[in-house]
Amino acid sequence: MQFKDYYQVLGVEPSAGDAEIKTAYRRMARKYHPDVSKEAGAEDKFKSVNEAYEALRDPQKRKAYDQVRA
Repeated sequence: MQFKDYYQVLGVEPSAGDAEIKTAYRRMARKYHPDVSKEAGAEDKFKSVNEAYEALRDPQKRKAYDQVRA
């Protein structure tokens, strides 16, 4: 399985705060939502954005992810 860089998926730096991560998530979710986007692969991108946000929004999950990422 390939490692996913969740920060890259959301387009934020690893030093980003919670508010910046949330803003990036909302922007990306609106862009790739299957009901809105007609781009090929939008649904897969939307799932990746959700997965990244789930990992980074919770401080404990983010800390664990950062340790694996290092």
